[in-house]
Amino acid sequence: MKNITMIAAVAENDALGKDNTLLWHLPDDFKRFKAITTGHTIIMGRKTFESFPRPLPNRPHIIITRDRSYKTSYSECTVVHSLDEALDLVDKQEQVFIIGGGEIYTQAMSVSNELEITRVHDSYDADTFFPPIDTEVWKLVKEEHHSSDEKHAVSFSYRTYIRR
Repeated sequence: MKNITMIAAVAENDALGKDNTLLWHLPDDFKRFKAITTGHTIIMGRKTFESFPRPLPNRPHIIITRDRSYKTSYSECTVVHSLDEALDLVDKQEQVFIIGGGEIYTQAMSVSNELEITRVHDSYDADTFFPPIDTEVWKLVKEEHHSSDEKHAVSFSYRTYIRR
């Protein structure tokens, strides 16, 4: 069975971002994201893709947009028009990652079988949110807490959930 993992940094109030930017700076979380996703296809919405200065290295990108005329000149990027179309493209891959944004996470919640969540231990004013994690559906199987420090203004926890 293919492993479809949603990976996100999510505040206590389920905030993801505002004005297409992250609300916090967590260098260790960026390193973890890179380590986990490198070498695997990443699926994202157009706004998430456009929040990057350029495609992330060593990861094929699938960009979902409703805009049928949307194009990108990057060879490592494929544009599709639905989550189903994106998943059809990765049908033979063992591991793929859904990396945002909020609308894509909501659509992918029912087809994902793992969540890699960095829970940021604060609440933020945001315009984009992660869907609620229903503990009747998702089982927390691993948690690792990180205190705030000179590089991280806020504490956070890495949490891995699997579908029950």
